[in-house]
Amino acid sequence: MEATGKAQQQNTVVASNSEDAINVLVISGRSGSGKTSVLNILEDLGYYSIDNLPLSLVPEAAHKLISESGLKRIALGVDIRSPRADLSNFSAIHDTLKQTYDEKNVQVIYVTAQEGTLVARFNATRRVHPLMAQDSEDSEHTSYNLPAAIKKEVELLQPIASHADIIIDTTKLNIHQLKERLREQIGAENKIVINLLSFGFKYGSPIDADFVFDVRILPNPHWNPALRSATGLDGEVAEFFADYPEVAEMTDDIDKFLNRWLPDFLHNNRHTVTIGIGCTGGKHRSVFITEQLRNRLAASLPTELTVIAKHREKSRW
Repeated sequence: MEATGKAQQQNTVVASNSEDAINVLVISGRSGSGKTSVLNILEDLGYYSIDNLPLSLVPEAAHKLISESGLKRIALGVDIRSPRADLSNFSAIHDTLKQTYDEKNVQVIYVTAQEGTLVARFNATRRVHPLMAQDSEDSEHTSYNLPAAIKKEVELLQPIASHADIIIDTTKLNIHQLKERLREQIGAENKIVINLLSFGFKYGSPIDADFVFDVRILPNPHWNPALRSATGLDGEVAEFFADYPEVAEMTDDIDKFLNRWLPDFLHNNRHTVTIGIGCTGGKHRSVFITEQLRNRLAASLPTELTVIAKHREKSRW
């Protein structure tokens, strides 16, 4: 066992995930186990993340970020690169954080993996273990090969591991599973923003779109002089489209496709999905269908998916 006591409480969840609650997460773990990936995921979940912070600076960093900058959720990464005297003093630093921000608002997440997996990861990436790098720069340190460095790291990180509230073993986790495990452990909601974007092909396709639907095949109100100055937001354009059943059919088809597949993105480590709806000028057909889809999807998709409609060419109308 690498940790005892609270470290056994692997299903611990942050007491409050309210937007107004202060959450201080200290992220540590074995080199190669995925600590940086955890920090990146936490950043996506709304935490302000700092990696490779000297342990002695953690209380000061937390104070500046929370008290001076007004941030509520922070994740501070510390690892074996921190001075060894700081590592042995982790208990005092941990107590300081709990006294300052309340015990229920401070948690330690320890990331680990099986030794064979760590060796394989270092060999695959050809990176040098931090303890081996330190040895090449400091003759006072004992020389380590990779297996020895991995084992020694467990010993040096024990003061942090013994205070862990959450332990995540990444041996058999891919990045999507890691996100799901982490999200469940800290009690963060899994949310995705669905951006519906109308645009005009004549001004270029959106390069950041995950899906693009071309509605130029539909009847174009532009050729009706009375509707040329109107947009897809206007009632008279909606009345025009009502006379063409293919408009409703295409809207139904796109709606059915998106309702089928968008919920699956909740399990795909995504935070936004952009869907482009394009016509020639981005004023009538694409705007009308984008608004229709916004209303339908907002009513039919899971609540974790927030639907937003944007009209890229609005300034050209």
